[in-house]
Amino acid sequence: MSDPIDRLRARLRAAAIPATDDDLAGIQTRGFLSRLEDFERIVAGIPAETLPDFLDAGSLPAPVEAPAPSPPAAAPPPPADTLLGAAAAIRTGATTPTALVEAALARIAALDGSLNAFQLVLAEQALADARRAEAELAAGQDRGPLHGLPVAVKDLLDMGGLPTTAGSLILAHTTAAADATAVARLRAAGAIIVGKTRLSEFAYSPGSNNAHYGATANPFDPTRDSGGSSSGSAVAVATGMALAALGTDTGCSIRIPAAFCGLVGLKPTWGRTSLAGAVPLSWSLDHLGPLTRTVADAATLLALLAGPDPRDGRTLRPVPPFVAEGLEADVRGLRVGLVREDGSGRPLAEEEQQAAARRGATALAAAGAEVVELDVPELDRLRVIGTALLGMEASAFHLPWLQTRLDAYGEFPRQRLLANFAYESGAFIRAQQGRAALRRAISERLAGLDLLVLPIHPGPIPARGVPANNGLAIPFNCLGWPALTMPAGRGGDGLPLSLQLVARPWQEATLLRAASVIERGTPAAP
Repeated sequence: MSDPIDRLRARLRAAAIPATDDDLAGIQTRGFLSRLEDFERIVAGIPAETLPDFLDAGSLPAPVEAPAPSPPAAAPPPPADTLLGAAAAIRTGATTPTALVEAALARIAALDGSLNAFQLVLAEQALADARRAEAELAAGQDRGPLHGLPVAVKDLLDMGGLPTTAGSLILAHTTAAADATAVARLRAAGAIIVGKTRLSEFAYSPGSNNAHYGATANPFDPTRDSGGSSSGSAVAVATGMALAALGTDTGCSIRIPAAFCGLVGLKPTWGRTSLAGAVPLSWSLDHLGPLTRTVADAATLLALLAGPDPRDGRTLRPVPPFVAEGLEADVRGLRVGLVREDGSGRPLAEEEQQAAARRGATALAAAGAEVVELDVPELDRLRVIGTALLGMEASAFHLPWLQTRLDAYGEFPRQRLLANFAYESGAFIRAQQGRAALRRAISERLAGLDLLVLPIHPGPIPARGVPANNGLAIPFNCLGWPALTMPAGRGGDGLPLSLQLVARPWQEATLLRAASVIERGTPAAP
């Protein structure tokens, strides 16, 4: 086998991409080719006649009709700093949309200079929208629980008439012609968008690192990172600069920022929510979902965002609708797998992170679920295949700019994109064959289980601007299964710990039921 860097250099030259020797050295230093041999070994073991994942309908579980919801269990009133709490306060006259928006804008003015969560603040527009919401509500026009509430959206999503930078210089001066579908649904529900939030460049990092606009600080410790790529969305919600926010997740980008900032982050099933009007990173791994303070808020936003969209063919598969109302906090009869090993030969995570996952499993068992410990060795291979697919799809999207505007990229995403040209011709199809085989294998292994519980990050929160490890997250982008992270106490460093829940496709209701039980009953960290 020839040297990977020599092969990469030749392929970049053939693609008319003017990469420098410094970039090639940086690719080696950052380890962007470290799992290339693992990828080649995995796909070499896949029979050549295997149908690729996008053609193999048999590898995709059929949608299952969700049971009729039961009456919700009694729960305390939602706190005032949540979507549902603020919605209730508006309707009792305890607050107004204008007061909520003014408070959010005041917090942005006070905090964002040091945290760096917002790309664009829409103060004047948000105040006008708040006054309009007040008039509508006073006239009896109630658009639902988001009416009059301040929220934020990741600057990967179009808002008509405004720039969508995607955290880049390349798109810094573009103007969106129309709203992304998710933005349009927020507006139709009466939500008030106070601003667009920071992200890593083109969302291609599990950290907040961005050479153009700077890193986003963790609100619990500004020397630590907020996670990526939906860093600004997480910080905005954690600090009360917005009551909820939208993010996207291609390899971890909702779940890790939510975890690092003590929030609930929900990545729905692939195809559950529309990405029309979002700058793509990887068409077959991208997901859109909410970052919120509570599980009930996440369910409320998912119900608004979910559903078919003619602008996004990924959403057009017939599936059961998602309905937030009536989701019971009841896990009796569910079978839950607590993951021990992932097939890498290394510990799944450090002890604090594993203990957080065990606390979640303990809470589910105490509420009547059956918990079993198991190894899921397919996760490491899914990690490799998912990373390869993400890279090849991202490089296909970026190819014209790589050829003509290479110097406009920051060093980290530039070198990461260039490294993807090391894959052999035909690797994309081989990766899709590997995904189909692994999807079948993991479905068989988990037959009879309703949920998985595992950590979301293998160790402590890294320093500000340092990318996280997304190895426990990206397997579920590769599968397209719904996954959620949520708080699970604090670590010895005083920073948030989190756990990850994963359900089968289209079973967000099961995921949220379990998360609600954990939210109410997780034993405290020691």
